[in-house]
Amino acid sequence: MNESDSTPRIGQIVLINKGRDAGQFAVIIQHIDERFVLIADGDKRKFDSPKKKNIQHLKCYNYVSTEVRDSIKEANRVTNGKLRWALGKFVEEVKDVLEKGDGFDGERGCN
Repeated sequence: MNESDSTPRIGQIVLINKGRDAGQFAVIIQHIDERFVLIADGDKRKFDSPKKKNIQHLKCYNYVSTEVRDSIKEANRVTNGKLRWALGKFVEEVKDVLEKGDGFDGERGCN
């Protein structure tokens, strides 16, 4: 699968737009096909029971957690703690950028 700007990537942070978890952040942990991915947040959605989501129901951010990506590539899994840590780090970085008034330009569509 080619990693163009519109292709969701393993370790990428997403915002859920549709469904019960709308408004929450998660991390892409696996590609199923061109329409679906598996996401987890390490809290409500653990790595061992991820949520299958249509990429059209997600807002992808131009932010990939290298720690999560590398862990999945090396061990074929990631700890729930690392997922929570990656999401917390992302939220802190976005908050810092917004507080400085620079504007956050890391949003882009998944499709």
